[in-house]
Amino acid sequence: MKRLRVIFGCYALLAGPAVAGGDFLDRVDDSLTTSALHDAVRLRLSGTLDLEAYQLRQPAPSLIYSDGSGLFSPRLSLFLDVQIGAHVYVYAQARADRGFDPGDGGLRGRLDEYALRYTPVDNGRLNFQVGKFATIVGNWMPRHGSWDNPFITAPLPYSNLTGIWDAMAARTTDQLFLWASVRPRPAQGGEYLDKALSVPIIWGPSYATGAAVFGEIGRFDYAVEMKNVALASRPAVWDLDGSRWDRPAWNGRLGYRPNPMWSFGVSASTGSYLRPLAQRTLAPGHGLDDYREFVFGQDIGFAWHHTQFWAEVYEARFTIPTVGDARTVAYYLEGKQKLTPQLFIALRWNEQFFSTFRDRTGTAVRWGRDVWRIDIGPGYRFTPHTQLKVQYSLQHEDADARELGHMLAGQFTVRF
Repeated sequence: MKRLRVIFGCYALLAGPAVAGGDFLDRVDDSLTTSALHDAVRLRLSGTLDLEAYQLRQPAPSLIYSDGSGLFSPRLSLFLDVQIGAHVYVYAQARADRGFDPGDGGLRGRLDEYALRYTPVDNGRLNFQVGKFATIVGNWMPRHGSWDNPFITAPLPYSNLTGIWDAMAARTTDQLFLWASVRPRPAQGGEYLDKALSVPIIWGPSYATGAAVFGEIGRFDYAVEMKNVALASRPAVWDLDGSRWDRPAWNGRLGYRPNPMWSFGVSASTGSYLRPLAQRTLAPGHGLDDYREFVFGQDIGFAWHHTQFWAEVYEARFTIPTVGDARTVAYYLEGKQKLTPQLFIALRWNEQFFSTFRDRTGTAVRWGRDVWRIDIGPGYRFTPHTQLKVQYSLQHEDADARELGHMLAGQFTVRF
């Protein structure tokens, strides 16, 4: 509780000037929108400034890269939206931060998204899009931004690292167990514990490069995309030159909305999870395309008055020709309740389970540590431009020497 009060106090010092500057931010908002050619071209520049702080226990959980117990991770995001006539839309997102995922690195800039969308008809049934953009899989992507996400971190399926490496192909079950840290650390070869080489089921919003077709037909919506890398791939290979196009990934989602309150969806994906540099480690007679990730997901959304609820479950399979199929299931249940027009509280339950392989003694061993995590935290919107969120996470992993993992985080956002 002491740490919670400290985080609240620090952000309260920032919230005061931000609230007082509400009128200024309104004027900035207006000045960043313009039009030309008799309103045929409309351009809007917007952004968010996120100031994040983490208090955590080592080793750092999920996609947080820090060797210490505390981490400060500022982020500036700029968004450009251009509407050209009724049928062409262009958007881009640039960020400056300490890394796509929170870490101890230095500040640097990056172009995360850029896309061109063409809508040939006015009824929304058909849209074409090319560029670098978030995946169409699941229902977390439309609210993954800091302003819309009730939490600071992503749900477990999008952030929990597995024992699958993308720079090297596993050749034996013992090797897979070592990479997943379910076997004791060897006397030599500490690289087995290097989380920088591991991948999750889906890496955050997966801003990979490719093309998509999507639309709405009555109560149904559909989307199909071809991307340059699989959902598990890391940000370093999302760019156009990050991989070769001879092994594209295919993702799809079909959604159904029976009424304004409920939404349902199913998603599927397949793609090679190894990077080209893993070629030298492949089993004889096999290519990179033999090491594939298959994902099947289901999602539910619900909204009624001041209550919102979301849930997703993902079943993933990583094919390893010399070992077999490494299977895992991850899901989360997330709720958000607005207590006042400005104050809300959110609760999220996450779990992930792993299948088993037989070791050399014939014993069934899970290829990853089953894990559960609970996230809880309040949020407060001071103005239409400023927001404060606090998140506390409690995590437990099977076969872990730690009894429980704790993380406390705060995030203050200014939107313009």
